[in-house]
Amino acid sequence: MGLNLGERCGCVMQSDIRSMSIECARIGGINLSQGVCDTPVPIEVLQGAVDAISQGVNTYTHHAGIRELREAISAKQQRFTGMEFDPDTEIVVSAGATGAMYCAFQALLNRGDEVIVFEPYYGYHVSTLLAVEAVPVFVPLDPPDWSFRPEILEAAVTPRTRALLVNTPANPSGKVFSLQELSLIADFAIRHDLFVFTDEMYEHFVYDGLLHRSLATIAGMKERTITVSGLSKTFSVTGWRIGYALCDARWAGAIGHFNDLFYVCAPSPLQAGVTAGLRLLDDSYYLGLSVEYGAKRDLFCKALEEAGLRPHIPQGAYYVLADTDSVPGATAKERAMYILHKTGVASVPGSAFFHGQGGKSLVRFCFAKEGPVLEEACEKLLKLRLS
Repeated sequence: MGLNLGERCGCVMQSDIRSMSIECARIGGINLSQGVCDTPVPIEVLQGAVDAISQGVNTYTHHAGIRELREAISAKQQRFTGMEFDPDTEIVVSAGATGAMYCAFQALLNRGDEVIVFEPYYGYHVSTLLAVEAVPVFVPLDPPDWSFRPEILEAAVTPRTRALLVNTPANPSGKVFSLQELSLIADFAIRHDLFVFTDEMYEHFVYDGLLHRSLATIAGMKERTITVSGLSKTFSVTGWRIGYALCDARWAGAIGHFNDLFYVCAPSPLQAGVTAGLRLLDDSYYLGLSVEYGAKRDLFCKALEEAGLRPHIPQGAYYVLADTDSVPGATAKERAMYILHKTGVASVPGSAFFHGQGGKSLVRFCFAKEGPVLEEACEKLLKLRLS
């Protein structure tokens, strides 16, 4: 038989995000490809983790997370969405939102199940569906507002359809689904008796007076929605890996079992750190994120326009897709590499967020950087205008 890699490796090979980051590091560029927040961590969060370490909070926790964190997540959800989730039975803390999503897929999907995914998509979602042997079915979001056509969504349903995945605010497009759109999705999910997985990691990064709305708040949706979010982005601690799933107790118990199997628990003292942040930071902190990152978005999108690129202005999250028609290259990856080597600024080929031939004229930038770094990137990108 010989020694070979397992078949599943085909769906988890190195992403374009990783390869662009590696090339950026090799040439000493500014990495705007990976979604890494380089902004300061709130002192309350840091001190909470330091205190926990010094007080011996360094062993395994309950597989669903320390109760104090589950209580704090429950209180935050009640505060911002009006939804009530039982800390004992309806919340599972995992190793990042990605860990929570993976455990949810493992718990609720079967081999061959079809899951409808809006495109452009976050590559992790599709790779993870493939890893659990589910089948992604793509429904396009149409620019410039990245809206979907209900008739295409309906046409995507087959007898094998088990779930729908909604990412709002979305990576990479910055799409914030409106209440009207979420209501259409809710009606669709109820009529076809589907689960809905929502990735709401960027819930506090919303601009232009828009509001993030959680799909589970719509009548009839809590029982079928697995809401996935986390604190890595909100508190700028992407390396801490603290995420969570919120859902009906029937599903949360199974998700928790897989979380125990794969991760045992999220890092103990870091759970304590984000608990402190949730307890001590008031609403002004979260509102401030929209103001701060909205200003970064405006600065960066203006620089892209001045550099000859055409940004699709994001409504939320902290990424921007830009058209690269003026940049040499036959593929999105060639154009992203040209931009990197010409300017020293790394992006991600847009093709990483589409199946088939989509996204070949797009690249994605992440603007979650401190002011001086983002300003330097803006200046470097102007080299495109001179080429």
